[in-house]
Amino acid sequence: MNCVGFDNEQYLKTQSEQIRRRIAQFGGKLYLEFGGKLFDDFHASRVLPGFEPDSKIRMLQQLRDDVEVVITINAADIEANKIRGDYGITYDEDVLRLIDIFREMDLYVGSVVLTRYNGQSSANAFLKRLKALGIRCYRHYPIAGYPHDVTHIVSNEGLGQNEYIETTRSLVVVTAPGPGSGKMATCLSQLYHDHKRGVTAGYAKFETFPIWNLPLKHPVNLAYEAATADLNDVNMIDPFHLEAYGETAVNYNRDVEIFPVLNAIFERIQGNSPYKSPTDMGVNMAGNCIVDDEVCCNASRMEILRRYYTACVKRLRGMGDETEVNKLELLMKQAKVSPELFPAVSSALLKAETTGLPAGAMVLPDGRVVTGRTSETLGAASALLLNALKTLAGIEDSLHLISAQVLEPICDLKTQYLKHKNPRLHTDEVLMALTISALSDPIAMRAKEQLANLKGSDAHFTVILSEEDEMLLRRLGINVSCEPQYETKRLYHK
Repeated sequence: MNCVGFDNEQYLKTQSEQIRRRIAQFGGKLYLEFGGKLFDDFHASRVLPGFEPDSKIRMLQQLRDDVEVVITINAADIEANKIRGDYGITYDEDVLRLIDIFREMDLYVGSVVLTRYNGQSSANAFLKRLKALGIRCYRHYPIAGYPHDVTHIVSNEGLGQNEYIETTRSLVVVTAPGPGSGKMATCLSQLYHDHKRGVTAGYAKFETFPIWNLPLKHPVNLAYEAATADLNDVNMIDPFHLEAYGETAVNYNRDVEIFPVLNAIFERIQGNSPYKSPTDMGVNMAGNCIVDDEVCCNASRMEILRRYYTACVKRLRGMGDETEVNKLELLMKQAKVSPELFPAVSSALLKAETTGLPAGAMVLPDGRVVTGRTSETLGAASALLLNALKTLAGIEDSLHLISAQVLEPICDLKTQYLKHKNPRLHTDEVLMALTISALSDPIAMRAKEQLANLKGSDAHFTVILSEEDEMLLRRLGINVSCEPQYETKRLYHK
């Protein structure tokens, strides 16, 4: 059942207020490092039901008159042609995508910074491209001994060699297309140059997870560990916060490990550090906006299970390893998670066992469970999608949504002209066929009108789906997991 565990409107209000307070704390200028996804934070929306995927950008829109966005990109990533796995585009192309999105949302993008710039040819080409597009660019250079040689870092040969970013707003949001892009180093560089210019400014960090004021082993925080299992991030009690305030707060290992160095850099730049712990640096208010802890716990357990299935599939494909799977198995034990938690798993497996064919099952937002199996013309995902639409529209299971007059020519096209080995339709092809049928069939139209109501459903399949099917289901707002098993025993799968 779709239940709300998080108050999104309260979050937008309290989070923007907290950032305004932090700006005032530093005399009217704040560099805010944004970690995680600024757009489309579907992980947060899954583990905190009620959290909208665009919440963080909407929160910034409330501060738009004070916000200036600076995007950092590691020059080495441009040279390596690094690709974002979720979008399939290079980091430099993603910088342009981010600029477009910010501008569409009426947020001011001040500049792009190439970090760890060392004259790379691809980085120079990107700089030339940005300048031709009228985008201000800056270069920051590798610093020997970063981040531990504090004396060298805070010197003219360290941070001092970086080009100073001219900014005009009180809140400078520093974001990037991915990890390792130099967001923190960019903020520190600005603090160094501002201090030399007599400008008072501060630094803070925005990370949604782990949520500092939830228990260490709370399912929401364990779900964050599950999401970063491939990075080997570990949640831990912040020892500096405990020592300074006698209060327990949760942070993660990399922030805790770097804090003494960061603290020393603050002291060297500004004479003293404004923070006593890495938790102090954060501005996250998400924990204060949970209105139903049980709903969030259950959603987080489901997320851990999905991450486990995803890791098992990655391992089978040779893209993951045993360590990631083992870590997720441990997290499942800690959060008391098992496949029995997810009704779609048992329903899908039973459907496959009774039919002898690949199958899937979906838990709809109202709690009803629907199944579907592979047929001569439909794959398991396509069959399940149509059955789910029938159920939501109250259409008899025996009725066909797509007429043979529409279906057969498409299947023939695939096999005879496009040389596919089987005629079965992918989910995108099924939706196009359904749309055509809906032009003349009111029953098909009723089914098509239910597409928006699939959002928040959970589906599980007994075989690994094609990339096309999985992507389309996710675009419809359906959470997807699969058994780590291919439909055939062939070595090549596409």
